[in-house]
Amino acid sequence: MRDRNKFWGETTAFLALFLDNLGVLVFLSAILIFTFNYPAEIIMKRMIPGTALGVLFGDLIYTWLALRLKKKTGRSDVTAMPLGLDTPSSIGLAYAVIGPAYVATQDAVLTWHIGMATLFMIGVVKIVTSFLGGFVQRIIPRAGLLGSIAGVGLVLLGFLPVIDIFNEVVVGMTALGLIFAFLLGRLELPGRIPGVLAAVLLGTGLHFALGFYGYLPEFQKPVFEMSLSLPVFSIGFLEALPRTVQYLPLAIPFGILTIIGGINNTESARLAGDEYRTRDILLTEALTSLVAAFFGGVAQTTPYIGHPAYKKMGATYWYTLLTGLLVGLSSMIGLLSLIVSIIPRAALAPIFMFVGFEIVRQAYRESPPEHSEAVSFSFLPVIASLVMIILSQFLGAADITPDKLPPRLATMLQSLTVLSNGFIMTALLWGGMMSYIIDRKPRMASLYALTCAVFTLFGIIHSVLPSGEVYLPWRLASDIHYTVALGYTLLAGIFLVLGNGRVNEEADVSPSG
Repeated sequence: MRDRNKFWGETTAFLALFLDNLGVLVFLSAILIFTFNYPAEIIMKRMIPGTALGVLFGDLIYTWLALRLKKKTGRSDVTAMPLGLDTPSSIGLAYAVIGPAYVATQDAVLTWHIGMATLFMIGVVKIVTSFLGGFVQRIIPRAGLLGSIAGVGLVLLGFLPVIDIFNEVVVGMTALGLIFAFLLGRLELPGRIPGVLAAVLLGTGLHFALGFYGYLPEFQKPVFEMSLSLPVFSIGFLEALPRTVQYLPLAIPFGILTIIGGINNTESARLAGDEYRTRDILLTEALTSLVAAFFGGVAQTTPYIGHPAYKKMGATYWYTLLTGLLVGLSSMIGLLSLIVSIIPRAALAPIFMFVGFEIVRQAYRESPPEHSEAVSFSFLPVIASLVMIILSQFLGAADITPDKLPPRLATMLQSLTVLSNGFIMTALLWGGMMSYIIDRKPRMASLYALTCAVFTLFGIIHSVLPSGEVYLPWRLASDIHYTVALGYTLLAGIFLVLGNGRVNEEADVSPSG
């Protein structure tokens, strides 16, 4: 019985980790193909193999670290750190970098190189931050760090998948019922079949049944073909680095957030009984992200939340070994690309909703309770990005340009554009600024406001250009960036003046009190 439980625990852990990675690849591919009309061939034969290589190397290293810890401690219950593709940044890069770059250039290869170059920058940020993680945690409040990514969790991972569910409501609701019952309700299926696996298999079966009988208007018959797709080492993407500078406001926060997450995950593993060296965990995720970039990858690797949960399942090092090998090797023979092309988004959408909800819950739980308003405040730029994602598709399909809009609507569109550009960095700074106000540290809040003003001048946040590019402020014909920077400067001045005044001892009294 013990061996049987161990087998099921290892199997469940493997399926959970493998399907998490598979789900990211499915959504990344589907977003680029169906939302931005990006050529599927480059995704399947170049992006996926290169991205999967980072997972292969990362999970192999984490497996080796677990074996080393097992030998050192003499314990047989050592659980490897789970590693996979970072969901929020992968979806964020698809919507905010790769997709828009293709729309702007209509050059699939250049767009792919921009994705690789952005991942390269994320890798560099992660290497630097792995040595400065503690310092970053001290100067940026958790509400800013976690709130910015929680906004992505709520909006891009929580809301957008609901649209996919309603696009195929029979498939989506079936998968949602199974996945939520399994992951949220912790209900068991007969025979201890993993609920996520059952949802994917049943949802995919329903998708094809409905499609072949003509109930899905956009259904396409699958092509069951596999071709050898070995990742190819290349430095050609480095030529695209100058064009990726505009994406630094995304690359920097995404890199920092996964490093901070890696620190927290290593600590949770220590509390669960497996004491890994934090530097080993962080440098592995940074280096494997860089490796993926040089082989065509466009999504970063990161240690996953949930080591204690995998340990409770009874997982050891086998689940990371099998995940790494299956993700890496199956991508090279074309099997992974085939699976990605077959599984419908509606079957996986509830998984992303669950992940998004967990990220939001963590942001509120890990931040001090009094910083809840700061966490909520940091969601707003991400919501603006969501509105622009949806609005851009409608305006593009209708061939409506800003000059064709009435003045009031054109002004609103410009405001949404400014608010959404650099949304991750904006969310991080807003969350930090609000946290310091709540903590009655107005001088630190003013420093954050001045940082926003400086970043605004150069388009690092609030770029006035539709493409979100950075720029030298004096080269723009518009003066909107000066106006926004002035607003932030006045805000900083207000905080500084208040910082020299007396603290209101009744500040804890709510307005309705």
